[in-house]
Amino acid sequence: LADFCTLPPRSAVCDLGCGCGSLSLLLCGKYPQARLTGMELQAEAAAFAQENAVQNGLSDRLRILCGDLREHRTLLPHSSFDAVVSNPPYYPAGSGGVSDPPALAAARTELFCTLDDLCACAAWCLRFGGSFFLVHKPERLTDLLVTLRENRLEPKRLQFVRHHPGANVSLVLIEARLGAKPGLTLANDLLFYSETGEKTADYKRLYHEET
Repeated sequence: LADFCTLPPRSAVCDLGCGCGSLSLLLCGKYPQARLTGMELQAEAAAFAQENAVQNGLSDRLRILCGDLREHRTLLPHSSFDAVVSNPPYYPAGSGGVSDPPALAAARTELFCTLDDLCACAAWCLRFGGSFFLVHKPERLTDLLVTLRENRLEPKRLQFVRHHPGANVSLVLIEARLGAKPGLTLANDLLFYSETGEKTADYKRLYHEET
């Protein structure tokens, strides 16, 4: 997702459901002049994210808020971000394993953050024309596209992720823009391995194995 994001150099970015801050840290590295705000519901994960920012010398550019994104109108400033990013829970509430611990269930399923909650928060945060970047499961694509448009977030760019050319789609990367006109571009698939099992150029670039 960090690689899929395309941002102006001095962007103000909000990472919704930032967890321990991995995505925010990657974006700080990719855009040295960007400023990141991470929001995380779970206090322990938020504390890890804040510590990661400190340990990486990024506490001046990455701040972490521990809060519920459903309360975005009181927690986040309106129309103040150039971009919003999210790696949200993928599965509807009740679809996880019955033995999942609470923290894992909250991260995997929409117990505290439905697609509508997520898109409403992103639309609140973004300036007009700002971009919302997220990754999701392909089986939720119809729900995602409908919910984005219902929240004035027009899907503009979509990319499928496959392990190799013959594999099923495992993830979907999407960019939507607040208030944009209709018109969707489908990018070439992101492939990790060739038909013969060799690492692709995309894999080497993403995982910094360029030669």
